[in-house]
Amino acid sequence: MTQEHNAAVLDLNPTFSTLIFFVNGKKVIDTNPDPECTLLTYLREKLRLCGTKLGCGEGGCGACTVMISRIDTLTNRIKHIAVNACLTPVCAMHGSAVTTVEGIGSTRTRLHPVQERLAKAHGSQCGFCTPGIVMSMYALLRNLSQPSMKDLEIAFQGNLCRCTGYRPILEGYKTFTKEFGCAMGDKCCKVNGNKCGEGMENGGDMVDDKLFEKSEFVPFDPSQEPIFPPELQLNKDWDSQTLVYKGERATWYRPGNLEDLLKIKAQFPEAKLVVGNTEIGVEVKFKHFLYPVLVNPTKVKEMIDVQELEDSIYFGASVSLMDIDRILRSSIEKLPEHQTRFFQCAVNMLHYFAGKQIRNVASLGGNIMTGSPISDMNPVLMAGAVKFKVAKYVEGQIKYREVCMASGFFTGYRKNVIEPTEILVGLYFPKTLEHQYVVAFKQAKRRDDDIAIVNAAINVFIDPRSITVDKVYMAFGGMAPTTVLATRTADIMVKQQWNKVLMERVVENLCAELPLAPSAPGGMIAYRRSLVVSLFFKAYLTITQQLIKSGILPQDSLPQEELSGSDVFHTPALKSAQLFEKVSNKQSECDPIGRPKIHASALKQATGEAIYCDDMPRMENELYLALVLSTKAHAKILSIDASEALAMPGVHAFFSSKDITQHENEVGPVFHDEEVFASDMVYCQGQVIGAIAADNPNFSSKTARKVTIEYEDIKPVIITIEQAIEHKSYFPDYPRFTEIGDVEKAFSEADHVYEGSCRMGGQEHFYLETHASLAVPRDSDEIEIFCSTQHPSEVQKLVAHVLSTSAHRVVCRAKRLGGGFGGKESRAIAVALPVALACHRLRRPIRCMLDRDEDMMITGTRHPFLFKYKIAFTSEGRLTGCYIECYNNAGWSMDLSFSVLERAMFHFENCYKIPNIKVGGWVCKTNLPSNTAFRGFGGPQGMFAGEHIIRDVARILGKDYLEIMKQNFYKEGDITHYQQKLDNFPIEKCFYDCLQQSNYYQKRKEIEEFNRNHRWRKRGISLVPTKYGIAFGVSHLNQAGALINIYADGSVLLSHGGVEIGQGLHTKMIQCCARALQIPIEFIHISETATDKVPNTSPTAASSGSDLNGMAVLDACEKLNKRLAPIKEANPNGSWTEWINKAYFERVSLSATGFYRMPDIGYDPVQNPNALMYNYFTNGVGSSIVEIDCLTGDHQVLSTDIVMDIGSSLNPAIDIGQIEGAFMQGYGLFTLEEMIYSPQGVLYSRGPGMYKLPGFADIPGEFNVTILTGAANPRAVYSSKAVGEPPLFIGCSVFFAIKEAITSARLMNGLSEDFKLESPATSARIRMACQDEFTNLIEQPPAGSYVPWNIVP
Repeated sequence: MTQEHNAAVLDLNPTFSTLIFFVNGKKVIDTNPDPECTLLTYLREKLRLCGTKLGCGEGGCGACTVMISRIDTLTNRIKHIAVNACLTPVCAMHGSAVTTVEGIGSTRTRLHPVQERLAKAHGSQCGFCTPGIVMSMYALLRNLSQPSMKDLEIAFQGNLCRCTGYRPILEGYKTFTKEFGCAMGDKCCKVNGNKCGEGMENGGDMVDDKLFEKSEFVPFDPSQEPIFPPELQLNKDWDSQTLVYKGERATWYRPGNLEDLLKIKAQFPEAKLVVGNTEIGVEVKFKHFLYPVLVNPTKVKEMIDVQELEDSIYFGASVSLMDIDRILRSSIEKLPEHQTRFFQCAVNMLHYFAGKQIRNVASLGGNIMTGSPISDMNPVLMAGAVKFKVAKYVEGQIKYREVCMASGFFTGYRKNVIEPTEILVGLYFPKTLEHQYVVAFKQAKRRDDDIAIVNAAINVFIDPRSITVDKVYMAFGGMAPTTVLATRTADIMVKQQWNKVLMERVVENLCAELPLAPSAPGGMIAYRRSLVVSLFFKAYLTITQQLIKSGILPQDSLPQEELSGSDVFHTPALKSAQLFEKVSNKQSECDPIGRPKIHASALKQATGEAIYCDDMPRMENELYLALVLSTKAHAKILSIDASEALAMPGVHAFFSSKDITQHENEVGPVFHDEEVFASDMVYCQGQVIGAIAADNPNFSSKTARKVTIEYEDIKPVIITIEQAIEHKSYFPDYPRFTEIGDVEKAFSEADHVYEGSCRMGGQEHFYLETHASLAVPRDSDEIEIFCSTQHPSEVQKLVAHVLSTSAHRVVCRAKRLGGGFGGKESRAIAVALPVALACHRLRRPIRCMLDRDEDMMITGTRHPFLFKYKIAFTSEGRLTGCYIECYNNAGWSMDLSFSVLERAMFHFENCYKIPNIKVGGWVCKTNLPSNTAFRGFGGPQGMFAGEHIIRDVARILGKDYLEIMKQNFYKEGDITHYQQKLDNFPIEKCFYDCLQQSNYYQKRKEIEEFNRNHRWRKRGISLVPTKYGIAFGVSHLNQAGALINIYADGSVLLSHGGVEIGQGLHTKMIQCCARALQIPIEFIHISETATDKVPNTSPTAASSGSDLNGMAVLDACEKLNKRLAPIKEANPNGSWTEWINKAYFERVSLSATGFYRMPDIGYDPVQNPNALMYNYFTNGVGSSIVEIDCLTGDHQVLSTDIVMDIGSSLNPAIDIGQIEGAFMQGYGLFTLEEMIYSPQGVLYSRGPGMYKLPGFADIPGEFNVTILTGAANPRAVYSSKAVGEPPLFIGCSVFFAIKEAITSARLMNGLSEDFKLESPATSARIRMACQDEFTNLIEQPPAGSYVPWNIVP
């Protein structure tokens, strides 16, 4: 800072420099608050309230949601809002009351109904998102004691969950709503007199549909909520105080009046105004901007004022978006319809503006001044010719001027005509005229809480007599460095009749007026250009229908089939059913197997009491580690200079490859082809080069950026599979081949031979808890590692390697993980090893938790795949032979890519018998972070190719793909191409049950009828089966251990080798133990997973956690039962505690280990051809119906029906949760989630802003899951089957349903049904595949004539 920032210099009103606010009813006084500190950091670091989680740091996931209560200046009422604590400055909390998840209830006192219902409805799996979801619901209930389901939809727009699939959360919270009733709707037994599930073959009296008992919930009494702190309510000075908080690098001002605000801006023209901090907070966090002067204008009357005027409504620039929305909705209800068309347009757009937590605090003034070219609201304001009130302080007085948004307001990228010393005070929302029509549209990857790709607003004044255009404003975002008006096109519209001829002329002119360079930032050039004309066409249809409705145009002005072009998607009310096998009446009440028991940690997760790695209390003398990462994808390291960082106070050490030997530095999960710290070369952006140890996390991150690295670029930089093929960049020993039969003979004798290909992209794990580790030095050169890993033994082994010690001196512990999905199986070492090294060298506790952007850059993704296949088949559709090449993008190191490829090679045929197969696999070496395990582990990629083959054959033969499936399904006893006989393989049962339960054929007829009558909306239905092999691909991993300690009071401490990731493993193991020992589950506790309890554990992966550890638990229980048998026989009527007490006094060992090795496993085509590749297969079938918007590529999943064979379920609630969660993750894989890289290997999609997970609004409108009954499995614990990974591929049913819908659109347009659709089926790919008169206007530049902004890996 070059100027002294103090109130005296500025001649401000009396100032106040102490921060006072309340947290969970307790007063907090801070005399030296840091303007750069967020509320989340303050809660976690200073107040040690760790229930509030850091998930993304950019307000996109909702894990940090808390409730803020304050007196609303406008209404003088108490206002409760949900906010993102990760963005909220703590300095903005003065005079407010903060409520965190800990403040509403706990397991030690009483649960709040919001916490209880979420937990008992099975809405919490890993639990990391749970506190944020709880607080979003709690804030809603503090404002509406009985909300509607629509209110819930809006409340959760800003919350993400990676585990559950959202259905159980909504089901639990539906009990608070007006619509509370049976989930089956009209199918309810109370309506139709039948039993739920009646008429389903997989049902009868053995089927249950109740996962939780709603009648047991504690009633919700809104009158019992904590009161607002009286001190805040009675003291009227909180808002009038001028606040000045001076920090080390920044000063925070909160002026109490406009004059003081303008004085500050006059003195400091570069000062940043902060209202919601939703933009500046992201810039500071991720772009590392420093703003020395921050000014909060939320108490300046003119900037928070709202006035209804004769021709407009005035909004102060600091009024929140939610308040604007509320006031506009009220005006829409009161005023004549024609006056509120601009208001309605704004309300419609506000619904899709970020999440509710953002809208609660973000202001329209901030959005305007940020000047983002993809702002949602700026096109609306520009098209509405909204006027702004601007002020500055000159010569001792306030001077105002008026600025019009539609008159050259933006002067460049994020620049406008408002001067540095001026303030945007307010704006006027105009009331519309009777013959004025305003519409706006936004297109994004995901409808809720997403940034726009292109948006548009059209404001047309029509002369009702001549039906000509008097005046028009057309504004577009996403087509230039600023929001732009299409003025040239608007000029040609004036005095022209509003008809189809004009529409066609406008479309052509818009293409010319709004071009995009082929390399323009944001990519998707052809799509964005097509959206401009498509969105105008939607506006034309909408306005034309309004003209028809008002009688200005005749009824036949639009063909009936064209009307669908103006439709927009709305989230339907959720309908769902979950059907599972009833427990026998003969089963003991204390036997929990088969019962829908609550997740063992669910209540703690819902109250914020569940401890994750970074929640552990800070230790004395603890340091924080920040990683120094490569900024190049392929380069030689010339020098590393950490001197500037080391010179900074609070920095204790810098570590690099020079601090360990070459041998210690070489690591990897299987092959030691990686380095802890890159030594001479870097092979991807995000590779770890060094680490800084400093006093606190924020400081260590800042100092890590001070490390200077010089590089020498190396060519080529290989990013894509195609580039790897071109450069023959493969890992050694590849390709590899597997075959059965005679493929060449099959081709020569076939009726038909077809060659095709398909491609699918990667997927970010996006576990809500990023990678974290805490290392603590212990006596005798021991080290203890607390780590968010799925494989504690691997961390133990590699830490011992890096420290040149033995494994018995390293203990790795994992209490619980906030999600994993395979991403924490082998990649935890990227954090754990530097942390362990720093701990070992400094002899101090060391902690590190990655920021979301770091995690996404470092840890790798699901493997992208390319398949090239040649298929032989008969004229009837029987598959006779297949040659297929499988290429996966491994990244720069091998990691587990060879096993991922192998599973893809062994799963490509899915559920279909192909007698002659030759499959080849290539592991491609590229300059990307090393890709790794991800739920499905190559299986979904392989089956994706198989489903393409089925549909290609059906298309070529002109047959129904279902008939091709039926002809080629594996039968019981068939042999796969890896020599495995299929036993207990009920795929056809699942298939026919799914057809029946989804009413497939009737729905398809209805879809055909719908498609005939709708030109711009199309529906599709598709069904996919799945066959997923259960076992690790290498035999030695198929083992597990357990340890059971029974204490003299009868309590049981159970330890096993599996890690609780949210999948309910601990819960299931407790259930298994309870049945085996014949005791209630309340007697049993699992504390953690630790290498000093169970050694040499396998990773919790491959869906084998329950199978392996469950059998080990049973083994230990059997040993204990044998020891206790004589005592029980001597006292058959005794209780468990009596028996245990007796055993103790008779010196019977009450501790037992258990062990299990999976039998008959370890297939190798040469060394062990008779062994099994997999222990068994989990099967399922799913059918989905979608609707697409052919003009934008948007889509909606209308329904999904799933039938899964998972044997005899250990816990139906957990298993159905896994099915639904896996389906939604698969749905994201195949539709929404896209990894975006630059041609130089820079990852663009580094957080929820650019990378889109499915949200609450994306779940199927009707979501039904059935567990197949009577399908016991003899090869796993208590006849169960694995469930974690197998359902994921069923998400592909949405992909193929989308493809069916596109096919319908193409056929109507006279195009071929043979077209390529890569996965994920994003809105861009869907739109451009539909191909019509609008897309045909867009010229495509020749390939190779430009460098694209992004490429597909």
